[in-house]
Amino acid sequence: MLPEFSFAIILSYLIGSISTAIIVCKILNLPDPRTQGSNNPGATNVLRIGGKKAAAITLIGDGLKGAIPVLISINFGFSLVDATWIALAAFLGHVYPVFFGFKGGKGVATFLGALFALGLPLGLSFALIWVFVAKVLKISSLSALIATLLTPVFFFFIAGNLEATYIITLMSLWIFYTHRSNIKRILSGEEGSIKS
Repeated sequence: MLPEFSFAIILSYLIGSISTAIIVCKILNLPDPRTQGSNNPGATNVLRIGGKKAAAITLIGDGLKGAIPVLISINFGFSLVDATWIALAAFLGHVYPVFFGFKGGKGVATFLGALFALGLPLGLSFALIWVFVAKVLKISSLSALIATLLTPVFFFFIAGNLEATYIITLMSLWIFYTHRSNIKRILSGEEGSIKS
């Protein structure tokens, strides 16, 4: 299945490269998210510049970019490991989109969408951890980072596949890399809190 797998990887990356944030802001006549707020084309920055509706659409779109390629691959009989590689390709497309100068978002929503496609308990575990931490600590990025940190652990216990867990771990580490500026602000106490 090497030709099919290679095609799926390329297609997944291209799907991931479609920037939901930029498209949503253009349709809704909002400023380009790459030039406003944190300059990041992701749901959190769209929330800052366009409000909850625009952010929700962006979040769903970014999640679908991770979910759709994985669901298609599973439907075509790819293994869990193959589907996880395909999830990584979509994730990298979001973070380094070929259509937008390889400058994309931080990858959390696309990662979450892929987790839901790989298994409902996987996606729910991430989402529930995020919600719980957000309720307690009121910092969106910290909630995402804690959920991301725990993902390889619950992924291994739920999916039971070590090779797939390595790929999930790689994505988790990449999310920490894309959030390096957030981590600096968290450590300095300057990261913004979630508004009620």
